[in-house]
Amino acid sequence: MTGFWELIEESAGQADRAGWIERRLAARTPAEIVEFDIALTAARRRAETWTVWAAGYRIMSGLCSGDGFWYFLPWLVGLGRDSFDRVVADPDALADVPQVRRLAAMRMDRWTDDDWPEWEALNYVSRQAYDTATGENEGIIDALRALRHEYPEDPAPTGDEWDFDDEAEMGRRLPRLSALFPTGR
Repeated sequence: MTGFWELIEESAGQADRAGWIERRLAARTPAEIVEFDIALTAARRRAETWTVWAAGYRIMSGLCSGDGFWYFLPWLVGLGRDSFDRVVADPDALADVPQVRRLAAMRMDRWTDDDWPEWEALNYVSRQAYDTATGENEGIIDALRALRHEYPEDPAPTGDEWDFDDEAEMGRRLPRLSALFPTGR
């Protein structure tokens, strides 16, 4: 079986990445679909920190609410395993990501829907694939609960919470992103 990260990375370049992953998953066993969902949750949880949220907040000029962060996390996963691991270890490493540097070079009011650093649809691919594979509506929820795994629906960041609008703190914690995305740009 192709693993979680392999599917994520193989989907790069597809016009409809989420649909591509969903179709691949729907052809697998329900257990494999559940494994993918658990792997996605585990990856999200690794990145679900206040400092990663602050990084998204900075890139999006403050337009990264709880929902925005919820959609930003799968976008981070979509960068691929190596970039994702670097960002989890050091959120300021987003300043090295080509997609982020491209956004920094653009005026935010020129970003298209595809430019925004979010990938909400990835949150639902395993749920939809499970429905297709089994014919059960929302059946993955019960399958996950049977494994004592809750289907997450909101971020629960870890680490020290801090004020993302505090410029001195932002500059101290995320110096390269702060330089790349100055306030009021």
